[in-house]
Amino acid sequence: MVFVLYLSFCIIASMYIHSFSYLIFPLLIHPSFYLSYLSIRTPIPDQRFEWLCNLWQPASRVPAYLHITDIAGLIRGASTGAGLGNAFLSHIAAVDGLYHLVRAFDNPEVVHVDDSIDPVRDLETITTEICLKDKVAVDGVRQKKEAEGRRDAKNAPKPIFIQVFDKLQALLEKNTPLRLGDWNLEEVALINEYIPQCLTLKPIVYLVNLDAASYKRQGNRWLPKIKEWVDSHGGGIIIPFSVEWEQQLWNLRNGAAAKEAFLAETPNLKSAIPRIVKVGYNVLNLQYFFTAGEDEERAWTIPAGAMAPEAAGAIHTDFERGFIKAEVVSFDDFKELCDGKKSYANIKAAGKYRQEGKQYVVKDGDIIHFMFNVTTQKKDAAPKK
Repeated sequence: MVFVLYLSFCIIASMYIHSFSYLIFPLLIHPSFYLSYLSIRTPIPDQRFEWLCNLWQPASRVPAYLHITDIAGLIRGASTGAGLGNAFLSHIAAVDGLYHLVRAFDNPEVVHVDDSIDPVRDLETITTEICLKDKVAVDGVRQKKEAEGRRDAKNAPKPIFIQVFDKLQALLEKNTPLRLGDWNLEEVALINEYIPQCLTLKPIVYLVNLDAASYKRQGNRWLPKIKEWVDSHGGGIIIPFSVEWEQQLWNLRNGAAAKEAFLAETPNLKSAIPRIVKVGYNVLNLQYFFTAGEDEERAWTIPAGAMAPEAAGAIHTDFERGFIKAEVVSFDDFKELCDGKKSYANIKAAGKYRQEGKQYVVKDGDIIHFMFNVTTQKKDAAPKK
């Protein structure tokens, strides 16, 4: 992959995220007037975590989180300063993935900057603007490197640099996101060294905002066209949802009977917000393991494929530095064998409680207890007088 993965996502659209992070509301103002951004930290929905909490009843519960930043909707010309303009870059450059929110509903009370609804046009507009922004960044890095070479031949760009930047500029000239390029490991390393901030390197999840009626019937005239556009631009995950329907559901949060009746009207329909959060987390190539007990139940985020010492380092650097072993049981084995008790006795008796070393690749949902030892280095004794 050509991007560094952490825990943050950005929504490209004019949306307002409610402080209760499982609901997203539209911001009903002209996109170019919205010159700020909002940020939340939302827990990753996970039934395994909830089950462990219900069993252990810990004093502290800490789920895995996804940080989401909502910025203003981009408009045509944003790369040259229109609307949010250059402030866009500072809000989005630090995140690791993008939610691209696409409007696919008609409502005269909700203003569209182009005064008409055309999701495919909007997709093209956003893609063009972020490609133009990346082109400015790529051109700037190349010009700086070439200028250094003219001042001192020792700093002249190497052939691999010229080769990679030729490919980068050719892709952006065609409005092609850089993540769609065919890169080898050497090229990836160079990209990460010189232009890790480029927006089109980041993974994208497409969110299609429908009206409630379309969401209920699970169909919309724009969805096939949106899918066709996404497929022809490198593919990607598309999640249809409805802010209007989600708001109706949210308004019933304090009335169990009314909420149940509302959901019974469309038995196959449920909130898309948990899926949006989970997918955002997964496309960043992240996973987590659990530490469980009466003091604390916690999900620890690590990159997929992390080995046991690296996972231990997520808790504390001393755990990684002094790693001895990891005592591991999978969540599924624990749930099946614990017999509803706060005990590992049955798991150990069944041979499912394992001791793993430094080469163990941690799996999503592992329950782990780390053994480590860090000795304090003795300071040199002061010379005697």
